[in-house]
Amino acid sequence: MDAEYCVIGGGIVGLATAMSLLRRRPGTGLVLLEKETRLARHQTGHNSGVIHSGIYYQPGSFKARLCRRGAEATKAFCSEHGIPVSVQGKLLVATDARDAGRMAELEERARQNDIDAVRLSGAELHALEPHVRGVGALLVTATGSVDYRRVCTAMEQVVLAGGGGIELGVEVTGIRESPTEVAVTAGRTGSPRRRWTASRLVVCAGLQSDRLARMAGLPLPQDARIVPFRGEYYQLPENKRDLVHHLIYPIPDPDLPFLGVHITPMVDGRVTVGPNAVLGLSREGYRKGSASFRDVWDYLSFPGFWRLAAHNVRTGAVEVRNSLIKRGYLDAVRRYCPEIELADLLPEEAGIRAQAVLKDGALAHDFLFAQSDRMVHVINAPSPAATAAIPIGEMIADRCIEERT
Repeated sequence: MDAEYCVIGGGIVGLATAMSLLRRRPGTGLVLLEKETRLARHQTGHNSGVIHSGIYYQPGSFKARLCRRGAEATKAFCSEHGIPVSVQGKLLVATDARDAGRMAELEERARQNDIDAVRLSGAELHALEPHVRGVGALLVTATGSVDYRRVCTAMEQVVLAGGGGIELGVEVTGIRESPTEVAVTAGRTGSPRRRWTASRLVVCAGLQSDRLARMAGLPLPQDARIVPFRGEYYQLPENKRDLVHHLIYPIPDPDLPFLGVHITPMVDGRVTVGPNAVLGLSREGYRKGSASFRDVWDYLSFPGFWRLAAHNVRTGAVEVRNSLIKRGYLDAVRRYCPEIELADLLPEEAGIRAQAVLKDGALAHDFLFAQSDRMVHVINAPSPAATAAIPIGEMIADRCIEERT
């Protein structure tokens, strides 16, 4: 047997899991496999860099429980490894009476989740952020930002220092579980196939999570299928970077799965605007217009997708319009920051969210796992997966070790 543990996926959840396994079982054999030639190539390296507080999440859910623990753990890990963190705080801005009603609901949710949130009047909001317009806001002081790619680089060093191995550029092509081990085959077209065996396998494959679970012969919870949603960002020019000093978010619509277009001062000084949420034509195509027939057919042939689409026709049309016509995107952000102009929306790399959709058309809002005697597959790791990666990794490591004992 090559290793006690094999982890597939070099994003932040896979790295956090590998790190936690090695901390719990010092000296154990572990190998992490990543198909790209560098770590954090997909969701981890294309997100907004926010350390979330957990204010949005249903009290008692995995997301609510893990997010707050994760925010504290992320800040502590960054402090230990010299990674810059900026804790600017977040303003959830109400722009009209309907938003104000929803803001009250969020304030109650914050109380239930034990999160500090201060209600501000319109005048108090203006005093704090003169360029932001609203009838009121919630100030969440714990929210911050970080470069999650740097976090992954530090996690990589922890894994290597703990005796773990990391193999880059190996794409998994086969997974076979037996009563005594799990065999993983990997290799790229035209390259020799390689094979690893391990006592336990953890798969944190993000955008490919459903495919690797099917490859391993596991049934997916509620027949879940990954549907890619493309999040398009812009960044503001240097002369507009002082326009805001907090993260500025709209009050989210509870009927929609995404948080809306927001303004994010990044830890490196950039200020981004976004994202929207457009149905993606490729799971890993970040350029606008990128398309994969396989990826599109995967969701077009899935009945759950059509049930989802039937209930979100209007929302989808608005998101597509805003993607195609920049002025529509601008209108969304000018609701609360009217000084931003069309020329201020400069190009920024897009991200793609791996969203699990269930057979009834519902979006999976919480973490989903598929398990067998020797495998744990993370099927859905929605936001705040980056924030909560360290406690998620600890939870997965506990599952692996408990099964072994």
